[in-house]
Amino acid sequence: MQFGALVERMQDNSIVTSRTNGVFKFSSLSDFLINRPRNFSGLLPAPIPTFGVRETLFGAYVQDDIRILKNLTVNAGLRYESATVPTEAHDRLSNLLQLTDAKPHLGSPYFLNPTLRNFEPRLGFALNPSADGKAAIRGGFGVFDVLPLPYTFTLITPFSVPFSNRIIGDVLPPGSFPTAAYLGVAGDSTSASASYVEHAPKRSYVMQWNLSGSRDLPAGVVLTLGYVGSRGVHQPFRVDNFNMVLPALTPAGYLFPPGSSSQKLNPNFGRVTGMLWQANSFYNALQMVVTKRVSHGVQVRGAYTWGKSIDTLSATVADDAFPNGLLNPLFFDQRTTRGLSDFDVRQIFASNFAWELPAPKMRSRLTEWALGGWQLGGIYRASTGQPFTPLLGGDPLGMKLDETNEPPNRVIGPGCETLINPRNPNNYINPKCYTLPRVTPEIASRCVPFVGRGTPGNPEFPGTCANLRGNLGRNTFIGPGVSKFDASIFKNNHTRLFSENTNVQFRAEFFNLFNRANFASPTDNLTVFDQTGNPISSAGLITSTQTSARQIQFALKVIW
Repeated sequence: MQFGALVERMQDNSIVTSRTNGVFKFSSLSDFLINRPRNFSGLLPAPIPTFGVRETLFGAYVQDDIRILKNLTVNAGLRYESATVPTEAHDRLSNLLQLTDAKPHLGSPYFLNPTLRNFEPRLGFALNPSADGKAAIRGGFGVFDVLPLPYTFTLITPFSVPFSNRIIGDVLPPGSFPTAAYLGVAGDSTSASASYVEHAPKRSYVMQWNLSGSRDLPAGVVLTLGYVGSRGVHQPFRVDNFNMVLPALTPAGYLFPPGSSSQKLNPNFGRVTGMLWQANSFYNALQMVVTKRVSHGVQVRGAYTWGKSIDTLSATVADDAFPNGLLNPLFFDQRTTRGLSDFDVRQIFASNFAWELPAPKMRSRLTEWALGGWQLGGIYRASTGQPFTPLLGGDPLGMKLDETNEPPNRVIGPGCETLINPRNPNNYINPKCYTLPRVTPEIASRCVPFVGRGTPGNPEFPGTCANLRGNLGRNTFIGPGVSKFDASIFKNNHTRLFSENTNVQFRAEFFNLFNRANFASPTDNLTVFDQTGNPISSAGLITSTQTSARQIQFALKVIW
Protein backbone atom coordinates (compact mmCIF):
# COMPACT_ATOMS: atom_id res chain seq x y z
CA MET A 1 0.00 0.00 0.00
CA GLN A 2 1.19 3.50 -0.84
CA PHE A 3 0.01 6.82 0.53
CA GLY A 4 1.17 10.42 0.53
CA ALA A 5 0.22 14.04 1.06
CA LEU A 6 1.00 17.36 -0.59
CA VAL A 7 0.81 21.04 0.36
CA GLU A 8 1.69 23.61 -2.29
CA ARG A 9 1.72 27.38 -1.84
CA MET A 10 1.35 29.47 -5.01
CA GLN A 11 2.22 33.13 -5.52
CA ASP A 12 1.65 34.88 -8.84
CA ASN A 13 2.85 38.51 -8.93
CA SER A 14 2.27 40.81 -11.88
CA ILE A 15 2.54 44.43 -12.94
CA VAL A 16 -0.12 45.63 -15.37
CA THR A 17 1.64 47.45 -18.20
CA SER A 18 -0.03 46.03 -21.33
CA ARG A 19 -1.64 48.49 -23.74
CA THR A 20 -0.15 51.48 -21.92
CA ASN A 21 -0.31 53.64 -25.05
CA GLY A 22 -3.64 52.30 -26.28
CA VAL A 23 -4.74 50.00 -29.08
CA PHE A 24 -7.01 50.85 -32.00
CA LYS A 25 -8.89 48.34 -34.14
CA PHE A 26 -10.36 48.92 -37.59
CA SER A 27 -12.94 46.82 -39.43
CA SER A 28 -11.11 47.01 -42.75
CA LEU A 29 -8.15 48.54 -44.53
CA SER A 30 -10.39 51.17 -46.10
CA ASP A 31 -11.66 52.19 -42.64
CA PHE A 32 -8.06 52.59 -41.52
CA LEU A 33 -7.21 54.77 -44.52
CA ILE A 34 -10.14 57.11 -43.87
CA ASN A 35 -9.56 57.15 -40.09
CA ARG A 36 -12.72 55.36 -39.01
CA PRO A 37 -11.69 53.15 -36.05
CA ARG A 38 -14.08 50.60 -34.61
CA ASN A 39 -12.88 50.64 -31.00
CA PHE A 40 -10.10 51.70 -28.66
CA SER A 41 -8.65 50.36 -25.42
CA GLY A 42 -5.86 51.64 -23.20
CA LEU A 43 -4.71 52.54 -19.70
CA LEU A 44 -5.11 55.89 -18.00
CA PRO A 45 -1.81 57.55 -16.97
CA ALA A 46 -1.90 56.62 -13.30
CA PRO A 47 0.39 54.70 -10.94
CA ILE A 48 0.82 51.17 -12.28
CA PRO A 49 -0.89 48.74 -9.89
CA THR A 50 0.75 45.52 -8.78
CA PHE A 51 -1.21 42.35 -8.13
CA GLY A 52 -0.26 39.30 -6.13
CA VAL A 53 -2.56 36.28 -6.35
CA ARG A 54 -2.18 33.76 -3.51
CA GLU A 55 -3.52 30.22 -3.33
CA THR A 56 -2.81 26.98 -1.45
CA LEU A 57 -3.33 23.44 -2.72
CA PHE A 58 -3.85 20.39 -0.51
CA GLY A 59 -3.65 16.81 -1.69
CA ALA A 60 -3.58 13.28 -0.29
CA TYR A 61 -3.79 9.85 -1.81
CA VAL A 62 -3.83 6.15 -0.98
CA GLN A 63 -3.49 3.25 -3.41
CA ASP A 64 -2.81 -0.45 -3.42
CA ASP A 65 -1.89 -3.16 -5.92
CA ILE A 66 -3.97 -6.26 -5.29
CA ARG A 67 -3.12 -9.59 -6.93
CA ILE A 68 -6.53 -11.23 -7.13
CA LEU A 69 -5.39 -14.16 -9.29
CA LYS A 70 -2.04 -15.41 -10.45
CA ASN A 71 -2.59 -13.65 -13.79
CA LEU A 72 -4.76 -10.71 -12.64
CA THR A 73 -3.62 -7.62 -10.77
CA VAL A 74 -5.91 -4.76 -9.77
CA ASN A 75 -4.74 -1.28 -8.82
CA ALA A 76 -7.19 0.79 -6.75
CA GLY A 77 -6.69 4.23 -5.32
CA LEU A 78 -8.35 7.37 -4.05
CA ARG A 79 -7.01 10.92 -4.23
CA TYR A 80 -8.31 14.06 -2.55
CA GLU A 81 -7.27 17.37 -4.03
CA SER A 82 -8.54 20.77 -2.95
CA ALA A 83 -7.43 24.37 -3.40
CA THR A 84 -8.32 27.54 -1.57
CA VAL A 85 -10.13 30.34 -3.37
CA PRO A 86 -7.54 32.76 -4.83
CA THR A 87 -6.88 35.86 -2.78
CA GLU A 88 -4.93 39.02 -3.55
CA ALA A 89 -2.04 40.21 -1.39
CA HIS A 90 -3.53 43.72 -1.08
CA ASP A 91 -7.18 42.55 -1.20
CA ARG A 92 -7.49 44.12 -4.66
CA LEU A 93 -10.19 41.80 -5.90
CA SER A 94 -13.12 43.09 -7.91
CA ASN A 95 -15.89 40.95 -9.32
CA LEU A 96 -19.47 41.38 -10.51
CA LEU A 97 -21.80 39.02 -8.68
CA GLN A 98 -24.22 39.27 -11.62
CA LEU A 99 -23.40 40.27 -15.18
CA THR A 100 -25.82 43.19 -15.00
CA ASP A 101 -24.61 44.66 -11.67
CA ALA A 102 -23.86 48.37 -11.73
CA LYS A 103 -21.05 48.04 -9.16
CA PRO A 104 -18.60 45.22 -8.48
CA HIS A 105 -18.14 43.35 -5.24
CA LEU A 106 -14.76 44.23 -3.72
CA GLY A 107 -12.47 41.95 -1.73
CA SER A 108 -12.68 38.29 -0.80
CA PRO A 109 -14.19 35.83 -1.39
CA TYR A 110 -13.55 35.91 -5.11
CA PHE A 111 -16.08 33.08 -5.57
CA LEU A 112 -17.41 30.11 -3.60
CA ASN A 113 -15.01 27.20 -3.35
CA PRO A 114 -16.06 24.29 -5.66
CA THR A 115 -13.15 21.99 -4.65
CA LEU A 116 -14.07 20.97 -1.11
CA ARG A 117 -15.42 17.55 -2.18
CA ASN A 118 -12.82 16.67 -4.80
CA PHE A 119 -12.49 12.92 -4.18
CA GLU A 120 -10.94 11.25 -7.21
CA PRO A 121 -11.22 7.44 -7.49
CA ARG A 122 -8.80 5.50 -9.70
CA LEU A 123 -9.10 1.86 -10.80
CA GLY A 124 -6.93 -0.20 -13.12
CA PHE A 125 -6.20 -3.82 -13.95
CA ALA A 126 -3.68 -5.97 -15.82
CA LEU A 127 -4.62 -9.45 -17.04
CA ASN A 128 -2.38 -12.09 -18.61
CA PRO A 129 -4.91 -14.38 -20.32
CA SER A 130 -2.47 -16.77 -22.02
CA ALA A 131 -0.37 -19.49 -20.45
CA ASP A 132 2.72 -18.54 -22.46
CA GLY A 133 2.74 -15.00 -21.04
CA LYS A 134 2.82 -13.42 -24.50
CA ALA A 135 -0.47 -11.53 -24.23
CA ALA A 136 -1.74 -8.86 -21.88
CA ILE A 137 -4.96 -6.89 -21.40
CA ARG A 138 -4.89 -3.63 -19.46
CA GLY A 139 -7.51 -1.07 -18.57
CA GLY A 140 -8.17 1.81 -16.26
CA PHE A 141 -10.53 4.57 -15.19
CA GLY A 142 -9.87 7.72 -13.22
CA VAL A 143 -11.33 11.06 -12.21
CA PHE A 144 -9.03 14.10 -12.40
CA ASP A 145 -10.07 17.49 -11.04
CA VAL A 146 -9.35 20.76 -12.85
CA LEU A 147 -8.51 23.22 -10.09
CA PRO A 148 -9.01 27.00 -10.42
CA LEU A 149 -5.30 27.80 -10.13
CA PRO A 150 -3.76 31.31 -10.41
CA TYR A 151 -2.83 31.02 -14.11
CA THR A 152 -6.55 30.79 -14.89
CA PHE A 153 -7.06 34.42 -13.83
CA THR A 154 -3.93 35.97 -15.34
CA LEU A 155 -5.93 38.10 -17.80
CA ILE A 156 -8.89 38.70 -15.48
CA THR A 157 -7.86 39.75 -11.98
CA PRO A 158 -5.51 42.69 -12.78
CA PHE A 159 -7.86 44.51 -15.18
CA SER A 160 -10.97 45.28 -13.11
CA VAL A 161 -12.22 48.62 -11.87
CA PRO A 162 -11.44 50.29 -9.44
CA PHE A 163 -7.99 48.68 -9.16
CA SER A 164 -7.23 48.96 -12.86
CA ASN A 165 -7.23 52.02 -15.11
CA ARG A 166 -8.13 50.25 -18.36
CA ILE A 167 -10.69 52.11 -20.48
CA ILE A 168 -12.68 50.88 -23.48
CA GLY A 169 -14.32 52.82 -26.29
CA ASP A 170 -16.47 50.51 -28.41
CA VAL A 171 -18.33 53.04 -30.60
CA LEU A 172 -16.04 55.76 -31.96
CA PRO A 173 -16.75 58.66 -34.31
CA PRO A 174 -14.67 59.05 -37.49
CA GLY A 175 -11.33 60.79 -36.99
CA SER A 176 -10.79 59.38 -33.49
CA PHE A 177 -7.28 58.18 -34.24
CA PRO A 178 -4.79 58.93 -32.72
CA THR A 179 -5.87 61.16 -29.78
CA ALA A 180 -9.58 61.96 -30.02
CA ALA A 181 -10.65 58.50 -28.81
CA TYR A 182 -8.66 58.80 -25.60
CA LEU A 183 -9.92 62.32 -24.92
CA GLY A 184 -13.52 61.20 -25.43
CA VAL A 185 -13.31 57.97 -23.42
CA ALA A 186 -11.08 58.99 -20.50
CA GLY A 187 -13.79 61.10 -18.88
CA ASP A 188 -16.59 58.57 -19.38
CA SER A 189 -17.32 56.52 -16.25
CA THR A 190 -19.02 53.81 -18.35
CA SER A 191 -15.82 53.06 -20.28
CA ALA A 192 -14.13 51.20 -17.42
CA SER A 193 -13.36 47.49 -17.49
CA ALA A 194 -14.97 45.03 -15.06
CA SER A 195 -14.78 41.28 -14.54
CA TYR A 196 -17.28 38.50 -13.95
CA VAL A 197 -16.09 35.20 -12.49
CA GLU A 198 -18.95 32.80 -11.88
CA HIS A 199 -19.83 33.23 -8.21
CA ALA A 200 -20.91 29.64 -7.46
CA PRO A 201 -19.03 27.41 -9.92
CA LYS A 202 -19.60 23.68 -10.05
CA ARG A 203 -16.88 21.09 -9.66
CA SER A 204 -14.68 20.96 -12.76
CA TYR A 205 -13.29 17.51 -13.57
CA VAL A 206 -12.30 15.10 -16.33
CA MET A 207 -13.06 11.38 -16.46
CA GLN A 208 -10.52 9.32 -18.39
CA TRP A 209 -10.57 5.65 -19.34
CA ASN A 210 -8.63 3.23 -21.49
CA LEU A 211 -8.58 -0.41 -22.56
CA SER A 212 -5.76 -2.07 -24.50
CA GLY A 213 -4.47 -5.48 -25.46
CA SER A 214 -1.00 -6.53 -26.60
CA ARG A 215 0.34 -9.73 -28.14
CA ASP A 216 3.82 -10.98 -28.93
CA LEU A 217 3.92 -12.24 -32.50
CA PRO A 218 6.59 -14.27 -34.27
CA ALA A 219 9.81 -12.62 -35.45
CA GLY A 220 9.97 -10.35 -32.40
CA VAL A 221 6.91 -8.27 -33.32
CA VAL A 222 4.65 -6.86 -30.60
CA LEU A 223 1.16 -5.62 -31.55
CA THR A 224 -0.88 -3.38 -29.25
CA LEU A 225 -4.47 -2.26 -29.89
CA GLY A 226 -6.26 0.13 -27.59
CA TYR A 227 -9.14 2.51 -27.01
CA VAL A 228 -8.88 5.70 -24.95
CA GLY A 229 -11.52 8.22 -24.04
CA SER A 230 -12.24 11.18 -21.81
CA ARG A 231 -15.15 13.36 -20.79
CA GLY A 232 -14.67 16.86 -19.38
CA VAL A 233 -17.45 18.35 -17.23
CA HIS A 234 -17.82 22.01 -16.16
CA GLN A 235 -14.54 23.00 -17.78
CA PRO A 236 -13.32 26.63 -17.74
CA PHE A 237 -15.15 28.73 -20.33
CA ARG A 238 -13.07 31.85 -20.83
CA VAL A 239 -14.73 34.93 -22.35
CA ASP A 240 -12.77 38.07 -23.21
CA ASN A 241 -15.89 40.24 -23.19
CA PHE A 242 -19.34 39.31 -21.91
CA ASN A 243 -20.64 42.82 -22.54
CA MET A 244 -22.38 42.32 -25.87
CA VAL A 245 -25.74 43.15 -27.38
CA LEU A 246 -27.93 40.13 -26.71
CA PRO A 247 -29.89 38.57 -29.59
CA ALA A 248 -33.27 36.88 -29.64
CA LEU A 249 -33.69 33.21 -30.53
CA THR A 250 -36.13 32.51 -33.37
CA PRO A 251 -36.73 29.51 -35.65
CA ALA A 252 -34.48 31.23 -38.21
CA GLY A 253 -31.61 31.55 -35.74
CA TYR A 254 -30.26 34.32 -33.52
CA LEU A 255 -31.42 37.78 -34.59
CA PHE A 256 -29.85 41.02 -33.42
CA PRO A 257 -31.62 44.39 -33.14
CA PRO A 258 -30.68 47.46 -35.18
CA GLY A 259 -27.46 49.02 -33.92
CA SER A 260 -29.06 52.43 -33.50
CA SER A 261 -31.52 51.11 -30.89
CA SER A 262 -29.52 48.33 -29.26
CA GLN A 263 -27.88 48.33 -25.86
CA LYS A 264 -25.12 46.20 -24.41
CA LEU A 265 -25.83 43.73 -21.62
CA ASN A 266 -24.29 46.01 -18.98
CA PRO A 267 -24.19 49.68 -20.04
CA ASN A 268 -22.30 50.61 -16.86
CA PHE A 269 -18.99 49.27 -18.23
CA GLY A 270 -17.11 49.29 -21.48
CA ARG A 271 -15.90 45.72 -21.10
CA VAL A 272 -16.66 42.75 -18.84
CA THR A 273 -14.11 39.96 -18.99
CA GLY A 274 -14.21 36.77 -17.00
CA MET A 275 -14.77 33.06 -16.61
CA LEU A 276 -17.59 30.55 -16.44
CA TRP A 277 -17.32 26.88 -15.58
CA GLN A 278 -19.64 25.43 -18.18
CA ALA A 279 -17.52 24.04 -21.04
CA ASN A 280 -17.67 20.36 -21.97
CA SER A 281 -15.25 18.13 -23.83
CA PHE A 282 -15.36 14.67 -25.41
CA TYR A 283 -12.48 12.59 -26.75
CA ASN A 284 -12.44 9.07 -28.18
CA ALA A 285 -9.63 7.37 -30.05
CA LEU A 286 -8.47 4.01 -31.34
CA GLN A 287 -4.74 3.38 -31.17
CA MET A 288 -2.44 0.79 -32.72
CA VAL A 289 1.28 0.31 -32.06
CA VAL A 290 3.54 -2.20 -33.83
CA THR A 291 7.06 -2.69 -32.53
CA LYS A 292 9.79 -4.86 -34.06
CA ARG A 293 12.40 -5.69 -31.48
CA VAL A 294 16.07 -5.35 -32.34
CA SER A 295 17.27 -8.20 -34.54
CA HIS A 296 20.11 -8.16 -37.03
CA GLY A 297 20.71 -4.56 -35.98
CA VAL A 298 17.23 -3.36 -37.04
CA GLN A 299 14.52 -1.88 -34.84
CA VAL A 300 11.18 -0.59 -36.23
CA ARG A 301 8.20 0.99 -34.53
CA GLY A 302 4.93 2.36 -35.93
CA ALA A 303 1.95 4.00 -34.23
CA TYR A 304 -1.44 5.04 -35.61
CA THR A 305 -4.18 7.01 -33.83
CA TRP A 306 -7.67 7.61 -35.17
CA GLY A 307 -9.51 9.92 -32.80
CA LYS A 308 -11.88 12.82 -32.47
CA SER A 309 -11.94 15.65 -29.94
CA ILE A 310 -15.07 17.79 -29.47
CA ASP A 311 -15.59 20.61 -27.01
CA THR A 312 -17.34 23.92 -26.49
CA LEU A 313 -14.11 25.83 -25.81
CA SER A 314 -10.50 24.66 -26.09
CA ALA A 315 -8.54 27.13 -23.97
CA THR A 316 -8.42 28.46 -20.41
CA VAL A 317 -6.25 31.58 -20.09
CA ALA A 318 -7.69 33.19 -23.26
CA ASP A 319 -10.49 32.08 -25.57
CA ASP A 320 -8.21 32.54 -28.61
CA ALA A 321 -5.13 30.81 -27.18
CA PHE A 322 -4.85 28.74 -30.37
CA PRO A 323 -4.40 30.43 -33.78
CA ASN A 324 -7.79 29.08 -34.86
CA GLY A 325 -9.54 30.01 -31.60
CA LEU A 326 -12.67 32.15 -31.68
CA LEU A 327 -13.09 35.38 -29.73
CA ASN A 328 -16.08 36.16 -27.51
CA PRO A 329 -18.41 33.23 -28.23
CA LEU A 330 -22.10 33.36 -27.39
CA PHE A 331 -21.59 32.39 -23.77
CA PHE A 332 -25.29 31.80 -23.07
CA ASP A 333 -25.68 29.01 -25.68
CA GLN A 334 -22.96 26.39 -25.92
CA ARG A 335 -24.67 24.81 -28.90
CA THR A 336 -23.23 27.62 -31.02
CA THR A 337 -19.65 26.77 -29.97
CA ARG A 338 -19.83 22.97 -29.82
CA GLY A 339 -17.53 21.61 -32.50
CA LEU A 340 -14.14 20.11 -33.15
CA SER A 341 -11.52 21.15 -30.63
CA ASP A 342 -9.04 23.77 -31.81
CA PHE A 343 -6.28 21.15 -31.41
CA ASP A 344 -8.22 18.26 -32.99
CA VAL A 345 -6.18 16.16 -35.42
CA ARG A 346 -8.26 13.25 -36.68
CA GLN A 347 -5.53 10.84 -37.80
CA ILE A 348 -1.86 10.60 -36.86
CA PHE A 349 0.68 8.06 -38.12
CA ALA A 350 4.25 8.01 -36.85
CA SER A 351 7.01 5.48 -37.47
CA ASN A 352 10.72 5.26 -36.83
CA PHE A 353 13.51 2.85 -37.54
CA ALA A 354 17.14 2.37 -36.59
CA TRP A 355 19.51 0.13 -38.50
CA GLU A 356 23.03 -0.58 -37.41
CA LEU A 357 24.76 -1.80 -40.55
CA PRO A 358 26.82 -4.95 -40.06
CA ALA A 359 30.57 -4.38 -40.10
CA PRO A 360 32.25 -6.39 -42.85
CA LYS A 361 35.26 -8.53 -42.11
CA MET A 362 38.09 -7.21 -44.25
CA ARG A 363 41.76 -7.96 -44.33
CA SER A 364 42.60 -4.26 -44.40
CA ARG A 365 41.97 -2.51 -41.09
CA LEU A 366 41.55 0.79 -42.95
CA THR A 367 38.85 -0.66 -45.21
CA GLU A 368 37.16 -2.33 -42.25
CA TRP A 369 37.12 0.99 -40.39
CA ALA A 370 35.76 2.87 -43.43
CA LEU A 371 32.90 0.42 -44.00
CA GLY A 372 32.06 -0.35 -40.38
CA GLY A 373 30.30 1.55 -37.60
CA TRP A 374 27.54 3.03 -39.76
CA GLN A 375 24.01 3.53 -38.42
CA LEU A 376 20.93 4.73 -40.31
CA GLY A 377 17.77 6.16 -38.74
CA GLY A 378 14.53 7.76 -39.81
CA ILE A 379 11.31 9.22 -38.46
CA TYR A 380 8.21 9.65 -40.59
CA ARG A 381 5.11 11.50 -39.43
CA ALA A 382 1.84 12.08 -41.26
CA SER A 383 -1.33 13.65 -39.90
CA THR A 384 -4.52 15.27 -41.02
CA GLY A 385 -5.01 19.02 -40.57
CA GLN A 386 -6.45 21.10 -37.77
CA PRO A 387 -9.90 22.74 -38.05
CA PHE A 388 -10.72 26.43 -38.49
CA THR A 389 -13.72 28.71 -39.01
CA PRO A 390 -14.26 31.35 -41.76
CA LEU A 391 -15.58 34.63 -40.35
CA LEU A 392 -17.18 37.94 -41.26
CA GLY A 393 -15.17 41.14 -40.98
CA GLY A 394 -16.08 43.98 -38.66
CA ASP A 395 -19.27 43.73 -36.62
CA PRO A 396 -22.17 43.29 -39.08
CA LEU A 397 -24.43 41.82 -36.36
CA GLY A 398 -24.07 44.89 -34.17
CA MET A 399 -22.77 42.98 -31.13
CA LYS A 400 -20.76 46.07 -30.09
CA LEU A 401 -17.75 43.98 -29.09
CA ASP A 402 -14.13 44.97 -29.51
CA GLU A 403 -13.44 41.56 -31.07
CA THR A 404 -16.04 39.37 -32.79
CA ASN A 405 -16.32 35.91 -34.33
CA GLU A 406 -19.41 36.27 -36.48
CA PRO A 407 -19.84 33.34 -38.91
CA PRO A 408 -21.28 33.36 -42.45
CA ASN A 409 -23.99 31.02 -43.71
CA ARG A 410 -22.99 27.61 -45.01
CA VAL A 411 -24.23 26.59 -48.45
CA ILE A 412 -25.21 22.97 -49.06
CA GLY A 413 -25.50 21.91 -52.67
CA PRO A 414 -23.59 21.14 -55.86
CA GLY A 415 -19.99 22.29 -55.71
CA CYS A 416 -19.87 22.11 -51.91
CA GLU A 417 -19.24 18.42 -51.49
CA THR A 418 -15.90 19.61 -50.16
CA LEU A 419 -15.55 22.90 -48.28
CA ILE A 420 -11.95 23.48 -49.29
CA ASN A 421 -9.66 23.62 -52.30
CA PRO A 422 -6.99 21.25 -50.91
CA ARG A 423 -4.33 22.00 -53.54
CA ASN A 424 -4.82 25.75 -53.77
CA PRO A 425 -2.89 27.75 -51.14
CA ASN A 426 -4.10 31.01 -52.72
CA ASN A 427 -7.79 30.21 -52.16
CA TYR A 428 -7.89 27.29 -49.76
CA ILE A 429 -11.49 28.09 -48.74
CA ASN A 430 -14.08 27.16 -51.37
CA PRO A 431 -15.94 30.46 -52.02
CA LYS A 432 -19.05 28.63 -53.25
CA CYS A 433 -19.74 27.18 -49.82
CA TYR A 434 -20.69 30.27 -47.81
CA THR A 435 -22.86 33.35 -48.16
CA LEU A 436 -23.59 36.47 -46.15
CA PRO A 437 -26.54 35.97 -43.75
CA ARG A 438 -29.58 37.93 -44.90
CA VAL A 439 -32.80 38.87 -43.14
CA THR A 440 -35.39 37.86 -45.74
CA PRO A 441 -38.90 39.40 -45.84
CA GLU A 442 -40.25 36.14 -44.42
CA ILE A 443 -37.95 36.36 -41.40
CA ALA A 444 -38.61 40.07 -40.97
CA SER A 445 -42.37 39.48 -40.92
CA ARG A 446 -41.97 37.34 -37.81
CA CYS A 447 -40.13 40.04 -35.91
CA VAL A 448 -42.82 42.69 -35.42
CA PRO A 449 -43.15 42.99 -32.49
CA PHE A 450 -39.84 41.33 -31.81
CA VAL A 451 -39.58 39.81 -28.33
CA GLY A 452 -36.23 38.45 -27.17
CA ARG A 453 -36.40 34.91 -25.89
CA GLY A 454 -33.88 32.27 -25.05
CA THR A 455 -31.35 34.75 -23.64
CA PRO A 456 -31.13 36.23 -20.14
CA GLY A 457 -32.40 39.72 -19.55
CA ASN A 458 -33.15 40.51 -23.19
CA PRO A 459 -35.77 43.29 -23.61
CA GLU A 460 -38.28 43.64 -26.38
CA PHE A 461 -36.74 45.07 -29.52
CA PRO A 462 -38.49 48.27 -30.58
CA GLY A 463 -38.35 47.70 -34.34
CA THR A 464 -37.94 45.04 -36.94
CA CYS A 465 -35.06 42.60 -36.71
CA ALA A 466 -31.94 43.77 -38.47
CA ASN A 467 -29.17 41.20 -38.46
CA LEU A 468 -29.15 37.39 -38.65
CA ARG A 469 -26.32 35.31 -37.24
CA GLY A 470 -24.83 32.82 -39.72
CA ASN A 471 -25.33 29.09 -39.33
CA LEU A 472 -21.76 27.94 -40.02
CA GLY A 473 -20.58 25.82 -37.12
CA ARG A 474 -17.33 26.24 -35.24
CA ASN A 475 -14.27 24.54 -36.75
CA THR A 476 -16.19 23.15 -39.73
CA PHE A 477 -13.30 23.49 -42.18
CA ILE A 478 -10.18 21.30 -41.99
CA GLY A 479 -6.73 22.65 -42.78
CA PRO A 480 -3.86 20.98 -44.64
CA GLY A 481 -2.17 17.94 -43.17
CA VAL A 482 1.48 17.14 -42.53
CA SER A 483 3.81 14.64 -44.19
CA LYS A 484 7.42 14.81 -43.02
CA PHE A 485 10.41 12.49 -43.07
CA ASP A 486 13.57 13.08 -41.06
CA ALA A 487 16.66 10.93 -41.54
CA SER A 488 20.06 10.50 -39.93
CA ILE A 489 23.40 8.88 -40.76
CA PHE A 490 25.84 8.14 -37.93
CA LYS A 491 29.42 6.93 -38.20
CA ASN A 492 30.74 5.47 -34.94
CA ASN A 493 34.50 5.42 -34.48
CA HIS A 494 35.53 3.52 -31.37
CA THR A 495 38.97 4.36 -30.04
CA ARG A 496 40.95 4.52 -26.79
CA LEU A 497 41.78 8.20 -27.25
CA PHE A 498 40.41 9.41 -23.88
CA SER A 499 39.35 6.23 -22.10
CA GLU A 500 38.96 2.50 -22.53
CA ASN A 501 35.82 3.02 -24.62
CA THR A 502 35.74 6.32 -26.51
CA ASN A 503 33.39 6.88 -29.45
CA VAL A 504 34.01 9.76 -31.84
CA GLN A 505 30.69 9.91 -33.66
CA PHE A 506 30.07 11.77 -36.91
CA ARG A 507 26.40 12.71 -37.38
CA ALA A 508 24.56 13.92 -40.48
CA GLU A 509 20.88 14.74 -39.89
CA PHE A 510 18.29 15.69 -42.49
CA PHE A 511 15.05 17.38 -41.42
CA ASN A 512 12.16 17.32 -43.90
CA LEU A 513 14.40 15.35 -46.23
CA PHE A 514 12.04 15.50 -49.23
CA ASN A 515 11.49 19.26 -48.75
CA ARG A 516 7.71 18.96 -48.67
CA ALA A 517 5.76 22.21 -48.25
CA ASN A 518 3.42 21.44 -45.34
CA PHE A 519 1.07 24.41 -45.47
CA ALA A 520 -0.61 25.72 -42.34
CA SER A 521 -4.27 26.64 -42.08
CA PRO A 522 -5.19 30.11 -43.43
CA THR A 523 -5.74 31.49 -39.92
CA ASP A 524 -4.43 34.93 -40.96
CA ASN A 525 -7.03 35.19 -43.74
CA LEU A 526 -10.30 33.81 -42.37
CA THR A 527 -12.43 36.85 -43.25
CA VAL A 528 -14.65 35.99 -46.23
CA PHE A 529 -16.91 39.11 -46.31
CA ASP A 530 -16.34 42.59 -44.97
CA GLN A 531 -18.88 44.39 -42.81
CA THR A 532 -20.85 45.64 -45.82
CA GLY A 533 -21.04 42.21 -47.48
CA ASN A 534 -18.29 42.57 -50.09
CA PRO A 535 -16.24 39.40 -50.69
CA ILE A 536 -12.62 39.49 -49.50
CA SER A 537 -10.25 38.49 -52.28
CA SER A 538 -7.62 37.19 -49.85
CA ALA A 539 -10.02 34.80 -48.08
CA GLY A 540 -8.34 31.45 -47.62
CA LEU A 541 -4.85 32.68 -48.51
CA ILE A 542 -2.20 30.52 -46.82
CA THR A 543 0.84 32.52 -45.76
CA SER A 544 2.81 30.09 -43.58
CA THR A 545 3.89 26.47 -43.24
CA GLN A 546 3.79 24.03 -40.34
CA THR A 547 7.31 22.76 -40.94
CA SER A 548 10.50 24.35 -42.18
CA ALA A 549 12.14 23.71 -45.52
CA ARG A 550 14.79 21.00 -45.74
CA GLN A 551 17.54 21.48 -43.18
CA ILE A 552 20.82 19.56 -43.03
CA GLN A 553 22.93 19.44 -39.89
CA PHE A 554 26.42 18.03 -39.38
CA ALA A 555 27.96 17.36 -36.00
CA LEU A 556 30.87 15.64 -34.31
CA LYS A 557 30.13 14.06 -30.95
CA VAL A 558 32.69 12.58 -28.56
CA ILE A 559 31.37 10.00 -26.06
CA TRP A 560 33.53 8.51 -23.32
